[in-house]
Amino acid sequence: MLGTAIAHLEPVMPLLRQLGELFAGAGHEIALVGGPVRDAFLSRTSPDLDFTTSARPDDTERIVAGWADATWDLGRAFGTIGVRKGGVQVEITTYRADAYDRETRKPVVEFGDSLDDDLVRRDFTVNAMALRLPDLTFVDPYGGLADLAAGVLRTPNDPEVSFGDDPLRMMRAARFSSQLGFDVAPEAFRAMREMAASIEMISAERVRDELVKLLMSPTPRRGLELLVESGIAEHVLPELPALALEIDEHHRHKDVYEHSLIVLEQAMALEGPREVPGVEAPTEVEGPDLVLRLAALLHDIGKPDTRRFEPGGGVSFHHHELVGAKMTRKRLRALRFDKETIKQVSRLVELHLRFHGYGNGEWTDSAVRRYVTDAGPLLSRLHLLTRADSTTRNKRKAARLQATYDDLEARIERLQAEEELAAVRPELDGNEIQAVLGIKPGPVLGRAYKHLLAVRLDEGVIGKDVASERLREWWAQQPESQG
Repeated sequence: MLGTAIAHLEPVMPLLRQLGELFAGAGHEIALVGGPVRDAFLSRTSPDLDFTTSARPDDTERIVAGWADATWDLGRAFGTIGVRKGGVQVEITTYRADAYDRETRKPVVEFGDSLDDDLVRRDFTVNAMALRLPDLTFVDPYGGLADLAAGVLRTPNDPEVSFGDDPLRMMRAARFSSQLGFDVAPEAFRAMREMAASIEMISAERVRDELVKLLMSPTPRRGLELLVESGIAEHVLPELPALALEIDEHHRHKDVYEHSLIVLEQAMALEGPREVPGVEAPTEVEGPDLVLRLAALLHDIGKPDTRRFEPGGGVSFHHHELVGAKMTRKRLRALRFDKETIKQVSRLVELHLRFHGYGNGEWTDSAVRRYVTDAGPLLSRLHLLTRADSTTRNKRKAARLQATYDDLEARIERLQAEEELAAVRPELDGNEIQAVLGIKPGPVLGRAYKHLLAVRLDEGVIGKDVASERLREWWAQQPESQG
């Protein structure tokens, strides 16, 4: 296996040997460590090259001076120097032997002198393997290679110590489970359950970043289920486990939680190129798409707060899409997502049921226009979310729903070709509205503009003369016109 891993590193081998010889010549140790080593054994290309060394930061800068094209301070207090050679950027960090302050979560920095001591403070054994340079000696004091072969995430130290040093490592376990398809070792999972509440010590930004990496992985369900089963989700995304208490209105799945995970998987399957009968070139959503995946996961979080038991044994969730949109905004703000992501995801949650009023194609052209304009730039994602939300096990019904949505997309394409729906505007601009009504800029002009936009959506292109007539009819009914 080592030969295969080293062969996988061949493209960067000249750089590895050069760095190794530079540090050895200066009397210091250096090793490739962590993710790049793990990924080499998995025949994956790591996006980063991380090194650990016995040299202190000032020594590192002196050693690479004249060889590196550039160096910069990535965190000198923590021992990390950034280095660029050609088109490759790397991080070189001094051996560490520190632990985290259990109150502030900030590391108490203490440089070390031993590679083994540096490796034991890492999150999982599969990330605690190293290649000493320049001789490429493999170092694996905590059995990372065996765990890699077994597909197991185990901590180098006791899990209570490792997770106590940095509780975010519990979320990293979920993320690596999703990214690598690995299982968490039983003792590590027990520690996660016992220590779940300690995740609240971690900043919202760090929690968000781990959640994003998990959602953008090939199999986010694994990590999400791990967060729920360990109890960690109760503290970082409580709306998700809450769905497990709710039976969906069609009794197609054991709970809305399971339905939401299926919708997430089906939305992911629709990312990228796709075909729609009657549509020449359907717009695609390039994956992995964070907005789509968040919306798929959260689209039904309003159901617990809107559940009603109806006469006859039925269950309803009226307006759960509106309640869910508000809950989505609140949760994403708490996780410090950016304003645009919050806006887009909550809007998709709000719109995810709109298609169900389409029936068998009874919508008028004006209703189709409204669907397009309300979705705006989110239309392509709304297409995928709506299709993914069909999780019925009845194959005939599922086929009928997909065919109906095919028809809607085809109608949208026809109307867009005729009217350029993406940029629908009233047929009279602000100056023309003022001239027709004899009014000045102000709130009344804004109301008149909105009225003409509604006319445009309802009636299509009717010409400026007819639009002016519709405007005068509306104006005659307004209190301001009587003055």
